[in-house]
Amino acid sequence: MSSTETSKPSALFVCVHNAGRSQMAAGFLRELSGDAVEVRSAGSMPAQMINPTAVEAMLERGIDIRAEQPKVLTNEAVQASDVVITMGCGDACPYYPGKDYQDWELDDPAGQGIEAVRPIRDEIELRVRGLLAQLGVEPVA
Repeated sequence: MSSTETSKPSALFVCVHNAGRSQMAAGFLRELSGDAVEVRSAGSMPAQMINPTAVEAMLERGIDIRAEQPKVLTNEAVQASDVVITMGCGDACPYYPGKDYQDWELDDPAGQGIEAVRPIRDEIELRVRGLLAQLGVEPVA
């Protein structure tokens, strides 16, 4: 359902594996927006599970993304979203004309320890807060 049908904005975070960056971004957007934004995440080649170090980094902030499962990017998810944010997937993420696209260049947390993932997490939080401002949504936390 797009924002025109739900009366709230919607965002889709896309990375290759949908197991770290996009899942952290989706977790922050859900937490910070309350129920004011429809949140989706997907990957062009989704992993089997969420990156455990990304889970650990988010738990440090009180956000539990353990129940999230990597999802495959579909045309329906793109069409249902007002903003599509790609995260370091380059040509692996398809482009859909007419969508509000943003590309957040971020290091990949895959295979990195918690000390390397924390700055990625913190940068994602800052960008999500900026996205909320762009969407006209006041953060609840």
